[in-house]
Formats: sequence, C-alpha cells, structure tokens
Amino acid sequence: MKIDLLIKDCTQLLTCRKNSKDLIGLVENGYVAVSGENIVSVGTKEEVMAVVDSSEAEIINGKGKVVLPGFVDSHTHLIFGGSRAKEYSAKMLTDAPEVLKALGIKTGIMATVEMTRKSSEEVLYNAAADRVNRMLQAGTTTVESKSGYGLSTISEIKILEINKKLNESMNIDVISTFLGAHGWPEDISKTKYIDILLKDMIPYVAEEKLAQFCDAWCDDGHYTAKECKKILKAARDYGLESKIHTDAYSYIGGSDLAAEMKMVSADHLNYTPRNVIKKLVDKGVPGVLLPGIDFAVNHPKPFEVRPMIEENLTIALATNCCPGCYIESMQFIIALACRQHKMSVQEAIAAATLGGAFTLELNKDRGSLEVGKLADIQIWDTCQHEDVIYHIGGNLVEKVIKRGKVVIDKGRNK
Repeated sequence: MKIDLLIKDCTQLLTCRKNSKDLIGLVENGYVAVSGENIVSVGTKEEVMAVVDSSEAEIINGKGKVVLPGFVDSHTHLIFGGSRAKEYSAKMLTDAPEVLKALGIKTGIMATVEMTRKSSEEVLYNAAADRVNRMLQAGTTTVESKSGYGLSTISEIKILEINKKLNESMNIDVISTFLGAHGWPEDISKTKYIDILLKDMIPYVAEEKLAQFCDAWCDDGHYTAKECKKILKAARDYGLESKIHTDAYSYIGGSDLAAEMKMVSADHLNYTPRNVIKKLVDKGVPGVLLPGIDFAVNHPKPFEVRPMIEENLTIALATNCCPGCYIESMQFIIALACRQHKMSVQEAIAAATLGGAFTLELNKDRGSLEVGKLADIQIWDTCQHEDVIYHIGGNLVEKVIKRGKVVIDKGRNK
C-alpha cells in the first residue's frame, strides 16, 4: 500500500485506543502510516512496514518525540466580544458587587452579551480565529464552539455563522453548538425568551444547519430542569441533539435529565451525586469536566473525579475557553486535572483525546490513533509524556498534523 506520510521511530507513540490497560495505548518506537486524510497502519516498525510502501511518502522522524492524537476540546465559548480582564483582576481581591460597581466594572454573562452585540462579525471572527489558531498550535485539532453571548435571534445567529466560517477557513474542525439558553435578556422575562427560543431561534438554527447540538444551563439562577427539558426536547424534534451545563453550582436535577434524555454529554458535574453518576453510566451519557473554570473562579466545590472513574463514567476534559476562563491550552487543562483533581497523567491524556471525541459523537473517526481514523496527530518535542504536566504552562507541541497534512511545524503555522 503506497502511503503519503510516515511517522517513524516514535520514542513514545500514544495510540489512546479504547480499553488500553495503560489508558494511553503506549507503543515504544512506534510507527504511523497515513494515506490521504486517514491512518492506514499503526504499531511497531515490523507491523507497519510489512503492509506499506513508503518510497514516495513524506517521512517524519519521531525519535526523541511523543506522538499522540490531536486534542478534542469538547466544551468552549470561543466567540465573544470585548474583555472582562478588569473584572477578573478585581475579583482576585473581592466579589462584592457594590465594590465592583463603584469601580465602574460590569460583570458576568450580561457584560459579555452587551460587548458581543456591539461587535461586528468581522471583529468577532478575527478574535475567535486568533484563539483557534493558538489552540491548534497547542495540539487541539477539533474544538466545539457554543453560542450564548448573543441572547437574541440576530446575535445568536451571528455567532453560529462565525462558527461555520471558522470551520471552513481554519485548519481545525469547529463543531457548532447552539446555547441560546445560556441566560436571558434583561429587558424581557425568561418565559417570553423561552418562547423566542422555541418559536424563532431553534427552528431557524436547525433549518440553516448552523449547529449540531443544542445546550442549556441548568443551575440555580439559570434554567430549571423542567425548562431545560422543554427547550432540549424541542431542539431534538428539529434534529439537534442535546448537551447540558449542569450541577456547576447546585444540584437541581439537570444531570438526572441528562440521563433521562440520554444526552450527548453532561458538563461541569461539580455537585452531581454518586447515585446520579451511576444513572449517567447506565444510560451511556459521558461527562465533560472543566478544571479550568474551577481554577479560574476558585470554585467552592471543585469536581471530584475519582467517584466518576470508579463508576466507569466516560470522561472528557475541556478548556471551557470563555471570558471568565480564558484558557486555550489543553496541555494546561491536563496539568490542572492532575494537580487539582488528582487524575493520573494517563487518565487526563485519554480524557483530552478519545474522551473528548465521545462527548461530540466523533469517537468513530478521531480521538485515537487507529486504522481508518482521521490522521489528526500532534508531535511533542519530548521523549516522555509525563512532561505535559511537569512543564507547567509551556507548549510541548512541535508539529500538528490535521487530516494527514502538517499544519503546524516547529510550533508555527506552516
């Protein structure tokens, strides 16, 4: 079989195959062969070279390197206007609303909604493209991007149109999620806004194919489980599968709803009881964990991963890149997951690759290095994968291969 690309002599090849005993499917001195967009052989030198002809292939030497799947970042809010740096900085010392108001600092989601609505599509696109490019340079090859900072039909659609443009123009797959139920405008009631979601936004988003998933935030002060069920069932009727922000700051039944509706994922899970974790496992609903937001807000109850692992919940790690958690690097997320939440480095790498693919229903074509899957690959300039949590805040990535093409070389766009 003639191939287009061969990565040879990888000191550590992390296949991240499902059910690998070591979780990362480590092959020492491994080989990966690529034809077109797909992996056609992976394993030892003997296994790969017995079935491929590399005479016309681009050869990449993996000696002294770690080679693994591209990260799948399955929960972000990439597109937003303006900056909340002043708010974030002030909150290092105080959360008191009266103090922040006296400083003239607008806070929270509605501050971002106001700035996003005022920003042109061009400004929003350029800012998001810069974020996406930095994510790619740090090893992310697939990223989910939610709307939710528009909270009006025109502004939510503007965000989703930018998602579409990013997916078409960048060397990364951008998976679009409609999160109109991220909040509601200050000038209308929640009940009236839900009517707009059901009658205007969801039908239009589905008809124009602007999103694959529909999300809602189920928490105290946001949407109730009953309201989320109404919204997400309506979206499902239009062909948009369900995801949910839930149990981030309270437990009000959102994770139970995720199990009941067999959602694509349940995200956050800080307050999820163990008996509900079992429900999620029984219904095949994976969880997306967000160590970045727990760190950024100094969360009073960081998520506890060990009960989830003990119950065999499928887990993904994601950046939750947003105005309140401005993290673009999945490598940093892995480091936080290990230090702050007591995951092993192998558990964290698996959750950042194949786990992320599961929570976007993409596990059949990415998230691990296996025959037939997309050649979405990153190469680290180190000989041991543990350096991803040891080199805190750095970027180990030397090369990124997206759909069989080298798109990042020596840390820069090719």
